[in-house]
Amino acid sequence: MRFSRFGLVLLALLLPIAIGGCGGDSEKSTDSGTGNKPAETRKVAFVTNMIADFWKIAQAGCRDAEKDLGVKVEVRMPAQKSAAEQRRVVQDLITSGIDGLAISVVDPDNQTEWINELAGKVKLITQDSDAPASDRILYIGMDNYQAGRLCGELVKEALPEGGKVLLFVADLEQDNARFRRQGVIDELLDRDRDLQYYRDQPNAFDPAEAIKGDKYEIIATLLDQGEPTGAQRNAEDAISTYADLGAMVGLFEYNPPACYQALQKAGKLGAIKLIGFDENTITLQAIKDGFCQGTIVQDPYQYGYKSVETLVKLLDGDTSLGSETTYIDVPPRKIVADNVDAYRDDLQAKTRD
Repeated sequence: MRFSRFGLVLLALLLPIAIGGCGGDSEKSTDSGTGNKPAETRKVAFVTNMIADFWKIAQAGCRDAEKDLGVKVEVRMPAQKSAAEQRRVVQDLITSGIDGLAISVVDPDNQTEWINELAGKVKLITQDSDAPASDRILYIGMDNYQAGRLCGELVKEALPEGGKVLLFVADLEQDNARFRRQGVIDELLDRDRDLQYYRDQPNAFDPAEAIKGDKYEIIATLLDQGEPTGAQRNAEDAISTYADLGAMVGLFEYNPPACYQALQKAGKLGAIKLIGFDENTITLQAIKDGFCQGTIVQDPYQYGYKSVETLVKLLDGDTSLGSETTYIDVPPRKIVADNVDAYRDDLQAKTRD
């Protein structure tokens, strides 16, 4: 085949352009740690155990991390507190395509095999409620046993002479629920134990029945399966049943408001002491008004932010976490009358749109 002089010149000019086009933009094809997926297309999920105001604060942390770190974040709150509903939500996310997952495990004893399956598909961490026997990479949250002991200290402050105490919680399947409850009990009975004691001896947890100490008696642990209406009904029934009840202790975010409403309805605010967990607006206002001794707060905002941040690091192959990192501590703290205003101001600033 013969080319004219003009054809040879044109071919010489076009050939470098064609070669350059085949190579692509080397900066845009940089591997982000998720196969060859560009950083801007990465997607991670934050899955809760139920719908609650607590998780709306965590969602705010997720949204800030999403903006700061340039990753798409899907926040999902199962409509019902059940392992089956949580599984359905996660399966939808896996089908839609996610690269990482942070999950608050509803029933670790019965979900471990499923968690292990998920861990083989995506980068998986737990937050709030752990599944320590699973293949999750690490857990982000607080020492729930120590938080329970702090809650027990609030009970002692409310009832310094001792008395009868009722505990309210969703169930005793979740890791966080079991440890919080046990921490309260051990603090009131002055036992010298810690979280590792129960990790090593899982049969040492006290059964959900009356437990009597020298000064304090835990007369019952009332379960509501994550239903606020059920929690309030339990509280109303307890007020009618136990004439000498000294204190109500709500271990999940919605429990203290349910107890508060029952006490208000019965005209017992202040007469029966109230101690809580988490930062529901009703709980915080009750502390300010003098009708709640105090509450033990986590930091759900950091649960959200740190979960996204950690998943991004894992996806990027960041080695700063270290192979031995299995726990990122977000310490609990007491909120009482002296610091409730400052705490509310900080919380509002973090969750303001």
